[in-house]
Amino acid sequence: MIEEVKKVLNETQEHMDAALEHLERQLTQIRAGKASPAMLDGVMVTYYGNLTPLSQVANVSALDARTLMIKPWERNMIQEVEKGIFAANIGLTPQNDGETIRLNIPPTTEERRRDLVKQSKSEGEHAKVSVRNIRKHANETMKKLHKDGLSDDLFKKSEIDIQKLTDDYIVKIDKHIAAKETEIMHV
Repeated sequence: MIEEVKKVLNETQEHMDAALEHLERQLTQIRAGKASPAMLDGVMVTYYGNLTPLSQVANVSALDARTLMIKPWERNMIQEVEKGIFAANIGLTPQNDGETIRLNIPPTTEERRRDLVKQSKSEGEHAKVSVRNIRKHANETMKKLHKDGLSDDLFKKSEIDIQKLTDDYIVKIDKHIAAKETEIMHV
């Protein structure tokens, strides 16, 4: 029974890690006014008839804090990359010079920064809900083990361990959201 409890706790932690990683990916896509290649992670390009992530057909780099440069590996892909950027609806207009594409990131207004902070907090709430659902699933699994013969002491200890794990991940999520808020509000 002890091995089964450890297995449940390990799986719970792995699932909570996955929820935190998902939050981190979502937060990198929230534009804070600073150019970051991660802003284009969701851009898909038609490459020989297949939708392909932009990062697999071009080199994306930040020239400075306000400019991204995209250099397709094949020159004939420039129009497809532009179409992919427009289709992604990220609010940026590509500038094509025949070999590279530049994206100028406009400075964000105060109102837009506040909206981005709300969006970040919303992503944080989604992550917290995920962590709480993982906790609920783990507790239900422990209740089944308890019915199958897990001792009361071990059951209570596992519930405490699951709650401690949940609290730790909620704190981590709050720290990520606070850091993103600081990044967004920094002019």
